[in-house]
Amino acid sequence: MQIRLDGKVAIVTGGSKGIGLGIARAFVEAGAQVMITSRKAEACAAAVAELGEGAHFEAGHVGREEDAERVVEATLERLGRIDVLVNNAATNPYAGPTIDVDRPRWDKTFETNLTAPMFWTQRVWRRFMKEHGGAVVNISSVGGLRTNPILGVYDVTKAAMIHLTKQLAAELAPRVRVNCLAPGLIRTDFARALWEGDKGNRVAASLPLRRLGEPEDIAAAALFLAADASSWVTGQTWAIEGGALVDFGRVT
Repeated sequence: MQIRLDGKVAIVTGGSKGIGLGIARAFVEAGAQVMITSRKAEACAAAVAELGEGAHFEAGHVGREEDAERVVEATLERLGRIDVLVNNAATNPYAGPTIDVDRPRWDKTFETNLTAPMFWTQRVWRRFMKEHGGAVVNISSVGGLRTNPILGVYDVTKAAMIHLTKQLAAELAPRVRVNCLAPGLIRTDFARALWEGDKGNRVAASLPLRRLGEPEDIAAAALFLAADASSWVTGQTWAIEGGALVDFGRVT
């Protein structure tokens, strides 16, 4: 089955690299017009040059309401509609026991990973999707489904995103579908500290599918959830993690 997004317009936050760039590429190749956004204009411009026709950018900080408004309005002005929102941008400024986190880094993690997706969705809903329908794809993490000795704060925000997905799916139906992806360890710059060198080899060896994930693995699932092919799917979280959650508890 060929999955297409012809005539659709998508916004991808954090779309200049990693998982976001992989999703943007898949959407462009499927025929969509894609507005990518991230903090650095030069990174966005480089991504658009790489993706070619069908890719656009408007730089902005995902956690700033005025930037969210500017990106949404620029998308409507330049592309005429917003059919898909991918809430991908995330941050992880703290590693260590959750009980020891300081308030500034706790607040920053929640602002970017949970508050921003909520209010980007609200803005897109009010400006276009409430009347015309659409699809929202949230990028959570497999960490939102389990505990971790050093990534607990990040994982708490991702667990909350899973519930936010269910809540918004119930509230915005039937016009808008809201679904969530929970990636395992993906070979991106964002997660480099977790896979670089022999660390990645050890994790890969512990997985049933014996390899780490690539941005393309997440992009394929996001494409399905954004397209009409998944028109009877909403409120779901799909773990894309190489089998980590089923492998006899040998998760690294």
